[in-house]
Amino acid sequence: MVLTGHACSHCGQENPAIARFCLACGKPLGVAAGEREERRLVSVIFVDLVDFTARAERLDPEDVHGLLRPYHDAVRTDIESFGGHVEKFIGDAVIGVFGAPTAYGDDAERAVRAALAVRDTVARLNREDASLDLKVRTAVNTGEALVTLDARVALGESMVAGDVINTASRLQTGAPVDGILVGEETYRATRDVIEYEAVPPVQAKGKGEPVPAWRAVAVSADERTHSGALVGRARELDVLRGIWQRVAEECEPHLVTVFGPAGVGKSRLGLEFASVVDGLGARTVRGRSLPYRDSSAYGALGFQLKQLCGIFESDPPDVGTAKLQRRVSELVDAAAAQSVAQHLAIVLGLDPERTVDERESLFFSIRVFIEAIAKEQPTVLVFEDLHWSDESLLDLIELLAGRLREIRLLLLVLARPDLLETRPTWGGGLAAYSALPLRPLGAQDARELARERLASLGADLDERAAKLAEAAGGNPFFIEQLAAAVREAGDGAPLPTSVRGIVAARLDALPATEREVLLAGAVVGKTFWRGALERMGEGENGVGDALVALERRDLIRRDTISVIEGDEQYSFNHVIVRDAAYELLPRARRQERHRATASFLEDATAELGEAGVAIARHWRAGGDAARASEYYETAAALAERGWAKQRAAELYQEALKLVAETDVERRTMLRRRLALAHQASMHVWDAQLSGRAPSGDA
Repeated sequence: MVLTGHACSHCGQENPAIARFCLACGKPLGVAAGEREERRLVSVIFVDLVDFTARAERLDPEDVHGLLRPYHDAVRTDIESFGGHVEKFIGDAVIGVFGAPTAYGDDAERAVRAALAVRDTVARLNREDASLDLKVRTAVNTGEALVTLDARVALGESMVAGDVINTASRLQTGAPVDGILVGEETYRATRDVIEYEAVPPVQAKGKGEPVPAWRAVAVSADERTHSGALVGRARELDVLRGIWQRVAEECEPHLVTVFGPAGVGKSRLGLEFASVVDGLGARTVRGRSLPYRDSSAYGALGFQLKQLCGIFESDPPDVGTAKLQRRVSELVDAAAAQSVAQHLAIVLGLDPERTVDERESLFFSIRVFIEAIAKEQPTVLVFEDLHWSDESLLDLIELLAGRLREIRLLLLVLARPDLLETRPTWGGGLAAYSALPLRPLGAQDARELARERLASLGADLDERAAKLAEAAGGNPFFIEQLAAAVREAGDGAPLPTSVRGIVAARLDALPATEREVLLAGAVVGKTFWRGALERMGEGENGVGDALVALERRDLIRRDTISVIEGDEQYSFNHVIVRDAAYELLPRARRQERHRATASFLEDATAELGEAGVAIARHWRAGGDAARASEYYETAAALAERGWAKQRAAELYQEALKLVAETDVERRTMLRRRLALAHQASMHVWDAQLSGRAPSGDA
């Protein structure tokens, strides 16, 4: 909510008009109390020095500070380099948080990568100064927490509260020296990209049951694999196959960009296409732009160059340089080989001392090498996640696409639509350029994929697959993750961490007003109305413009028909987005908005049928059990009069649950009505089985 005055909503202090932060408590002005708290899925990293307390007792305080300062700085640098935030230092312990205040979609992976980096950094510090002799235990745990988004961490205010931190602390205590333990949710979210060793559950203080744990060993060297047949992408694969055929037959390079949101299947399509061209005698070389510190300006290209030159990440600089020079000398004319090798060494970080006087010279050397590679063998260079790349790499790819001639080379870019926000003119002006949008799977293909992933369950397969496909909105990754959750935990499984993370990251990327409107709509339900948002107070914040923008972003759609006359009706395009948005809200804000929604529906509808049930649900979620019970009872009586006896019984049951134990008279009345409705429903069922019409006095 936007404040109308200048009083701080947190402490009441009056502030001048130009103040952005409260002069008394330092809180941001213009944000109502509680508005900056959200429930978040976070990953917590807990790092602690081993036996340092006993060691510190024997040292002068300045010596203790001299030991802790470089250790704290190094751990902070590692955590922040992967997009995390150091929440606090507690003596020799460091607590970091990933997923708040901003989610990136792969926060658990980032946290484990940071833990591995901390382990390696501490080992390096010990090598550089043997007197340090630092030993650490580390843990990473993922779970839900209440996050104060505007917490002043630098001044000691806690940003995250919840058992996720306590469990991380307990796991850290049980970790081996210089080892890393992760909790179950972290393991599930990262097991495809991190190598783990099984360890016994940790007997954690204060926990009723042992805590499952796994020991993180290293980032997995194996590429992610995809099982099962490719579903619903035959047309897109045919398009890529046709473009490659032209490249191969006409010796004319081509740039193709496959656009699509996270999880829609860009990487899978790239792998299938690679299998096709590899079978035709070409080679495919993949490189990925990373969103954190492991990615240099030319990160994806660097991965490709190392593969083409046989350079391993474990190679020392002198070994990598020798391999690079040998490969360049095999492919490039002797007159240019030395300068090309020198420039490529700079790109790969093998020559940190040398610099390039002008970018054109660097780009020309890369062009010369790529031409030689493609002449040696038809080649596809795949640039994954290019939306995370540096501007320099974007410039390079467009230059290569525009200037390379008479070679069999395809530049295949896989990117989210975010790339067009960074570079709206991407591919513009190139003669040999194609853009291939990748949409969510159609309903039939989505059900087919869901059936395949749920095949081992057997029972009710078609119904389960249809529900899962609809919930996932045709997103293949969501389908696979939801299916895995159902296989492991049953139909009532919560939304998987991996799916929640991706959706939360997308929501965090929204402008503040659009995000608030979306969260408000999520409280109303899969379908919501502008009037309900305005009843919550969102009308003051440009709700109309926000709704238009959210529809343009394909998060919601305006329905052509509204069940409430004179009001605009909207629906979430994907129920997963609605659910993830709803789960961000703390209980207090949920209750407040549920009450506002119930009040809106009371005024805007006749309070009958489904509207009455909806009002009951909102009053129940809003904390008003008495009003909710009355609406459930009214809806049950209406269903009973329409001979929907089973439905009536269900609604009477809901009404009964909400009546206080002390209200004996009302509970007795509802039990009697419930029994009668249930008896009547059984009579109807028996009549249907025998082929008779139910009698009117049932």
